[in-house]
Amino acid sequence: MMGIGESIGSAIFENLGRAAGRVQENKPLPADLLESDDAYLVVFDAPGATASDLQVRYVEDRVEVRLDRFREFYDDYEMTYPGRGLALDGSVTLPEDAVVDAGAASATLKGDGTLHVEIPKVEAHEADEPVGEQTAHDASEDADTAADAEDESTEE
Repeated sequence: MMGIGESIGSAIFENLGRAAGRVQENKPLPADLLESDDAYLVVFDAPGATASDLQVRYVEDRVEVRLDRFREFYDDYEMTYPGRGLALDGSVTLPEDAVVDAGAASATLKGDGTLHVEIPKVEAHEADEPVGEQTAHDASEDADTAADAEDESTEE
């Protein structure tokens, strides 16, 4: 009898973990939008992410983030509760009157598990062409550089 109870309990526990992971994957990444005189700053929660896990894009008036985490495997351990979502998305729409230089945006992955995306403002008369989609090729490189710099500063 004890084996059946343990088996049922284990199955319930595992299914709850999978359900929790799916719920997390269906909820957008929490984010804050901040504004200064010179830029917008979007702060996303990105727990457990590395720079290579992140994709950052600016599309029309929206900052989009995709986080594809890898679940580490540990020797001599078996996964019994897979509760963390691995593919997470989030987006923040800038105000309608925002005029920004998406090409000059930067993304920085902080040691506290947050991703900071800074998008400089430009004066309305400086914006010659409307900005469509900007992939975060440069932002990803900035995130890699910032993450490497933070890793180096924490090693000292």
